[in-house]
Amino acid sequence: MATLGWWSLFGAALAGILVFQGSFCASEKAPNYSFMHNATSAPPTSYYDYIIVGGGTAGCPLAATLSQNYSVLLLERGGSPYGNPNITNLAAFGAALSDLSPTSPAQRFISEDGVINSRARVLGGGSCLNAGFYTRAAPFYVSEVGWDGRLVNESYQWVERVVAFQPQMREWQSGVRDGMLEAGVLPYNGFTYDHMYGTKVGGTIFDQDGHRHTAADLLEYANPSGLTVLLHAPVHKILFRIKGKSRPMAHGVVFRDALGAKHRAYLKRRPKNEIIISSGALGSPQLLMLSGVGPAEQLKAYNIRQVLDQPLVGQGMSDNPMNAIFVPSPVPVEVSLIQVVGITHFGSYIEAASGANFAGGSPRDFGMFSPKIGQLATVPPKERTPEALANAVELMDNLEEAAFRGGFILEKVMGPVSTGHLELRNRNPNDNPSVTFNYFKEPLDLERCVQGIRAIEKVIDSKPFSRFRFDNLNVTQLLNMTASSPVNLLPKHDNTSRSLEQFCKDTVMTIWHYHGGCQVGRVVDHDYKVLGVDALRVIDGSTFNYSPGTNPQATVMMLGRYMGVKILTQRLAGMTQSR
Repeated sequence: MATLGWWSLFGAALAGILVFQGSFCASEKAPNYSFMHNATSAPPTSYYDYIIVGGGTAGCPLAATLSQNYSVLLLERGGSPYGNPNITNLAAFGAALSDLSPTSPAQRFISEDGVINSRARVLGGGSCLNAGFYTRAAPFYVSEVGWDGRLVNESYQWVERVVAFQPQMREWQSGVRDGMLEAGVLPYNGFTYDHMYGTKVGGTIFDQDGHRHTAADLLEYANPSGLTVLLHAPVHKILFRIKGKSRPMAHGVVFRDALGAKHRAYLKRRPKNEIIISSGALGSPQLLMLSGVGPAEQLKAYNIRQVLDQPLVGQGMSDNPMNAIFVPSPVPVEVSLIQVVGITHFGSYIEAASGANFAGGSPRDFGMFSPKIGQLATVPPKERTPEALANAVELMDNLEEAAFRGGFILEKVMGPVSTGHLELRNRNPNDNPSVTFNYFKEPLDLERCVQGIRAIEKVIDSKPFSRFRFDNLNVTQLLNMTASSPVNLLPKHDNTSRSLEQFCKDTVMTIWHYHGGCQVGRVVDHDYKVLGVDALRVIDGSTFNYSPGTNPQATVMMLGRYMGVKILTQRLAGMTQSR
């Protein structure tokens, strides 16, 4: 990918276009976005320079940037995150993920592997639902992808001025941090957003008061006169203009509002205007297929008019497997989400969460590893039926409060190298497609999981962590405790390599970092333009070949800003050359 050689040349000109007056910190109070409306207020037909489908982690910064010089329509299928305490407050983490109503900001789906997962349905996307960890991609990732390093750093900083904070380190997280150092996850890199081997304290999108800041807050950067945001506006298809033997050209979208009324939005007839899909790893390949760009056999099966036979749409789907060990504590621990990470050389990331996440006053209601949000490790994936979930929730509700004192230490497999695919179930964009991730299909992923569990064992046995474990519970017993319950007793494995492999398979969960489906070099080029058609890009995590850093949200937000600046730069260069 060619880097932005024009950046220094047009820096001064772009500074005038992209300048932001002053700095700010978005607060718990909802911002006064004059450009945000319910889609029921939209006209039947409208025209814009850019139409962005998906107001998520990439779509919001992208829209804010492009609005500085062009008219932008941002279409979000969900509602606003503002005023919803289940999104705003750290203490309510998990409440939104456990909400199974049709209007929930989180839409649950279950992969064909049997692992329960969730996709965002809210302005701000996954940044409204996640555990908040903020960390950049590794330098080698940036280099391998071909991004311009200077613009990447500037784009990260643009994001960080609004949404990133240094977490308050307390006893549990400090014990995990020091335990990782004793376990050999070295060196200690202190607090940093950068991706570096060893142990570090990362950033968080929760501020010092425990209030979440999301990609939607980045819309504060927008030019209000250049942006229209429509909520509850699911897009049903991209419209293409096809003339003779010329390449299909995207020129409009069809979306519906909450009352079911149909609306059309078109691109203005100006060169370089585009439609950009930023609907996420499930939504972007799904929308391409619904619009006629995808595997011919799937399009034919659902009577979708074929625009382009593109068999690689929906391929390369991956989800980073997560496995955790629950450690009951003899002493009280703080409520914390992910703050510390151990970045190992063998390809596993070690992280931790502690305490119960309160909602409605009870610590058993919602936690990062609660069956109420689908995180059920006590039965194998294929056995996580609604009945099994209900039984696990009932058992959890009957436990004493002391049973929730403690925390989880987890490992996430880097990459991963195992991949799967996505297919349509029907023609309704509001329904989940079928997705298979093939967890641990490749032996390297399973090997990394085993090594990660062994690293967790060393942390648990370390001296700095000793005050948070019971002397009469060894690691083997903790493994069995994590992987069994009265609902379904799994075989009691001893602590061997073979047993740890089985532990990984039986207890695998998601950490919500799935990606792929519209990958660079397969579905889009290095400028994220869809191969084989014109005026259409995909800019989001569906383009990733593997997940960047220990948490991708910082990089997805950065990518929205990065590509917005790059698009503006290219248009400015074109206008200058035409003169």
